[in-house]
Amino acid sequence: MEAKPYGVVRPAGRVRRVGGALTAAGALALLTACSGETTHAAGSAGTDIATVARAGVKNGGTLRWAVDDVPQTLNAYQSDADAGSGAVAGATLPAMFRLDARGNPRPDPDFVTSAKVTAQEPRQQVTYELNPKAKWSDGRAVGVADFTAQWKALNGKNTAFWTSRNAGYDRISGIKQGAKPTEVVVTFATPYADWKSLFSPLYPTAVTGTPDAFNDKARTALPAVAGPFALKGVDTKAGTVTLVRNPSWWGARAKLDSLVLTAVPRDRRLARLAAGTLDLAEIEPEAVTAAKGSHGIGVRKAPGAAYAQLAINGSTGPLADEKIRHAVARAVDRKAIAKAVLAPLGLPAIALGNHLVLPSQDGYADHSSALGTSGVAQARALLADAGWKSPATGTGEKQAAGPGRTAVSGAKTVVEPANAAVKNGKELTLRFVLPADSPTLDDVGNRIARMLSGIGVRTELTKVDGTSFFQDHVAAGDFDLALYSWPGTPFPATDDTPIFAKPVPAADGSLSVAQNYTRVGTDQIDQLMARAGAELDPSEARSLTAQADSRIWAAAASIPLYQRPEVVALRTGVVNAGAFGFQTPAYQNLGFRK
Repeated sequence: MEAKPYGVVRPAGRVRRVGGALTAAGALALLTACSGETTHAAGSAGTDIATVARAGVKNGGTLRWAVDDVPQTLNAYQSDADAGSGAVAGATLPAMFRLDARGNPRPDPDFVTSAKVTAQEPRQQVTYELNPKAKWSDGRAVGVADFTAQWKALNGKNTAFWTSRNAGYDRISGIKQGAKPTEVVVTFATPYADWKSLFSPLYPTAVTGTPDAFNDKARTALPAVAGPFALKGVDTKAGTVTLVRNPSWWGARAKLDSLVLTAVPRDRRLARLAAGTLDLAEIEPEAVTAAKGSHGIGVRKAPGAAYAQLAINGSTGPLADEKIRHAVARAVDRKAIAKAVLAPLGLPAIALGNHLVLPSQDGYADHSSALGTSGVAQARALLADAGWKSPATGTGEKQAAGPGRTAVSGAKTVVEPANAAVKNGKELTLRFVLPADSPTLDDVGNRIARMLSGIGVRTELTKVDGTSFFQDHVAAGDFDLALYSWPGTPFPATDDTPIFAKPVPAADGSLSVAQNYTRVGTDQIDQLMARAGAELDPSEARSLTAQADSRIWAAAASIPLYQRPEVVALRTGVVNAGAFGFQTPAYQNLGFRK
């Protein structure tokens, strides 16, 4: 686990789209809002792509696509897999399901002609009808052996396989061939609602068949592929991963001769695009104006497959009191923050009201009312009720005159309230940790600090570089408040459970928090998420996740702010690329306009 660009923290697991490329952690479910309703936030289109029909795409050429780093592994199921790992998997390996623009899973006809639940009693069974043309580059048909080997590698029973997560695979009790070689039948020991998340990507048995191949060999090579592209090589010195057209691909022929993933720091991407040594790159929101001013560069913008949130550490100190967490949460004007970040980009300024479904996804609904009425007066009343009162009023109910005084010392900024909340002679002070490399989150953090000063909270903001931000502060619990982003997922019951699970004591006496870095959870949230993950009725599953989201809001530890914008710059002539949001790219259609 590591801090990602723009403050994104990535849950380990499968293959999930984030920020214009693919990252390890995947997800695809149709868990929508309560009572089966499907709502869309106005104007929340999920993609912005330079779309051209295949007939209008030139045959040939090399597309250079910026990534943050050369992948440390090509195995998307390892803990150190990253965006590059996922991009390689997306272009070279089978996926039973891929995501559409609204984050819905759709069967990929290049690999499956049908995939559905074919039995629920006595056990859930899912039957895959594989495309008979699907084969690996070594000539072997994609089949039951690949499904079986991947299940056994990822189900957690054989600890010799170094896997990041086992969710879903650990519920499978058996896999067998059906009535014909192209039919694969998967049986589950317990019901699994998110079965569409499995086997995407699917690795060949040459990768999943032995621990040595899975753990080590697949870090740098793929012995067989089954996608529009094949791996030519990884050059860590040059910072590139080169993919070339796969001659054994049975689907629509890749338009490009090659796709080169190129490690380029974000602050150098515009210059590389302008110089013609890069074709496609995600950029930071604050770079949009400069990109638009560069000749030959276009900009695509869409709601991204991630969201920014304020994390409130409820394990120690004043924030262990739910009233204080509620006061902090209610003092934050989420609408103002969303407007400040999204409106300048021309994106819908929607204050995010859901932890589990984003506005660009089907089924989004706002459950933030479970937090209660927001505002300065309500927040101050909660502080006063918890014993934190303003000496100036004696009650804590009077609104402060303004943000007070700001002092800057090195990487630390202190926001002093004009009318501080005090208990037992001590001011209410919170330590606020921010990633140092994100101007956007820096601005958001300062806005939140000023909002908190309005209810009497003294805030100490500290900017922390790179890996240390996550490892030494967020994961270690060394913060009161923190800003970072979580990837969105169409499979919240599976992928988001570790984020909101109630921490439990470990055998060594420490607290096992999984990925719940706020260290706040409840039995009710756990039960609702567990029931949703086992519910095969989509309507009931939607209701359960909606209930769980309301309870997460009420716990007041994770405060969603806005769906993170995805901003992509591309050279004129690049087509079928841009801001993909949740949508899985069709790699075979990437290219240049004729």
